[in-house]
Amino acid sequence: MYIFKNLYTHTKNPLRPFKKPFTPFHSPLNPFTPFQRTMLPPRISFISRLLDVLAPRLCAGCGRRLTITEKGICISCLLTMPRTHFAASAADNPMARLFWGTINPERAAALCYYQAGTHLSHIIHEMKYYNQPLLGEQLGRIAAEEMARHGFFEGIDALVPIPITRRRQRQRGYNQSRHIALGISQMTGIPVVDGLVKRTRFTKSQTRTEAFGRQENVEGAFEVDRDKLHEHSHHHLLVIDDVVTTGATMTACCSQLLQEEAVRISIFSLCFTKS
Repeated sequence: MYIFKNLYTHTKNPLRPFKKPFTPFHSPLNPFTPFQRTMLPPRISFISRLLDVLAPRLCAGCGRRLTITEKGICISCLLTMPRTHFAASAADNPMARLFWGTINPERAAALCYYQAGTHLSHIIHEMKYYNQPLLGEQLGRIAAEEMARHGFFEGIDALVPIPITRRRQRQRGYNQSRHIALGISQMTGIPVVDGLVKRTRFTKSQTRTEAFGRQENVEGAFEVDRDKLHEHSHHHLLVIDDVVTTGATMTACCSQLLQEEAVRISIFSLCFTKS
């Protein structure tokens, strides 16, 4: 009321000053509404801008030069990733049905569909083989933000990344599934439990194995650390992998966990390959 009263007074007598300085919401001095101001990009230092000019960063998906506010993946690739929307029906979707009759997860979901030769496949390849684990954390945060609205993470006690062998850990320097789990943990507060499941033997890459041989390739490749499992009240576990194709690796890992008393399983992967 005070604002309108002063505007009315000023209109009748332009020479009469306002009792208090008044800045219209969209004046040159204040061109943004409060909501719009919260959407402004963060201030970027001169040094950061200079480094971005001297050593431009490229998108892991399309290879386009990233803007100063983009990290790892450009906004175009992020928006065009083919979402599965499985979290909206986590108990009954194509990925969940893949595991019916074997591990029967309580919930199953993937963020996106995987298809070779796409920008998304390039991102997964860069994350997995070219020393870019932070891409996993970035995608984990995005997945957590999008899927939390469907209650996908409610009641989950711990995040369990699918382990890799020590040989691959030495070769890559990291486990990409663990970094995906870290991204989810940053958004949800659910702890990541390392070492709960261990890889007991080296197997050849699943990506180079025919579909009918994948189950045999990972059979007996995992074991559970019972002491770590019973150390905390981890009853409902979310097992995390980067890509689910036939589900052989996920089945082999979860089967070992389900042999323990009072353990419930849900599963998540960044990508799901359509059969």
